Amino acid sequence: MNDCCHFQDQGGIFIGDNVLIGHNTVLATIDHDLDPQSRQNHYAPIHIGNNVWIGASIVITKGVSIGENAVIAAGAVVTKDVPANTVVGGVPAKIIRQLPVLQMEVVSPQPEGRRLLY
Repeated sequence: MNDCCHFQDQGGIFIGDNVLIGHNTVLATIDHDLDPQSRQNHYAPIHIGNNVWIGASIVITKGVSIGENAVIAAGAVVTKDVPANTVVGGVPAKIIRQLPVLQMEVVSPQPEGRRLLY
């Protein structure tokens, strides 16, 4: 995690493993009604999957889930869920491209040296 990040976490923030978070990132789990007569707080969690790269100066709003291996381009405002293995960017963020799904070879204790591929 870089410097000058702001995490407003009343709704809950869940961050996976090996996540890169660029400077000036804002995670905002709260929102308000537009109607001034009923301007109440609304909370929802933010979920960030494993191996996500969040660029600099990004805003992620309440209720968003970011899938594993996703990349969020610098300056994006993320208001909707981001699928795994995608690059998103813009205001509001949209899918720019799909990333190849990498297969990782995991050696597990299997009989006769068999290996499981995930």
